[in-house]
Amino acid sequence: MVSSTPEHTFRYMIDLMLAKDMNAVADLWAPDGIAEFPFAAGNAPRVLRGREEVRAYLAHLPKLMDMTKVAALTVRPTDRTDTVVVEWTATGRTVATSQPYRLDYIVVLTVRDGLIALYRDYWSPLSAAAAAGGLAGLIDSLGRTDT
Repeated sequence: MVSSTPEHTFRYMIDLMLAKDMNAVADLWAPDGIAEFPFAAGNAPRVLRGREEVRAYLAHLPKLMDMTKVAALTVRPTDRTDTVVVEWTATGRTVATSQPYRLDYIVVLTVRDGLIALYRDYWSPLSAAAAAGGLAGLIDSLGRTDT
């Protein structure tokens, strides 16, 4: 067990992301944990089911975006002790272009036995695609009807 509180689990996850240890980030998920991206667009997944799907998704992120700093982080408790709402901002550089980026997120995090049971991530798919150097691909995928 990594931590007993959702806030500690989230902060530890951020430390691991800054260290580019995506396998350790994935290990924070419960084996049956879920990652949801309600605002996902184009070819981006809306739901990842289980630790191994999360691991596969995270594996490519350091090749796209080099997160170097968390510019802001606010944790808001809820009426459930296993759930928090986190507002946070990541900054860094796009790997493909070396251009700086800034992305804002709102995450609803539920932890069970110190592991992530549900990670609901609200972010802008346009901003994320631009930060990863893939805005043109996202726009192209939005016009397709075969997905």
